[in-house]
Amino acid sequence: MSNSAFLREVSDQHGVSARRLAAALRTAKSELAIAAGLSPNALTKAARIGSVATQTRLHEMCRIIDRIIPWAGSAPTAFAWYRSQSLPSFGDATPEELVHQGRSNKVHAYLDRLKDGGYA
Repeated sequence: MSNSAFLREVSDQHGVSARRLAAALRTAKSELAIAAGLSPNALTKAARIGSVATQTRLHEMCRIIDRIIPWAGSAPTAFAWYRSQSLPSFGDATPEELVHQGRSNKVHAYLDRLKDGGYA
């Protein structure tokens, strides 16, 4: 994981902590699971939270939110953007929907274009 303050805040020795991430985003674990495209059990059962699949999905979501925080002003606002912002380049899919589809790389490419002064 990156060494950003947000990613350090939401991680522990096992990876992304669902409890810490939910607190940072001011949401419930159940909403966090939905936003990451995971089953609610993935964030409540110890064996599942540490699985590669769960950690990968949480990490993908966190990396996107981390990139948006400077623009949004806070982690909860960046989370709202992640969940609701339509991306015209992808048929108005939200970043959340793209992560669910395993296409977080497309969100990063979109953000790179914006950062470089390009159009969405």
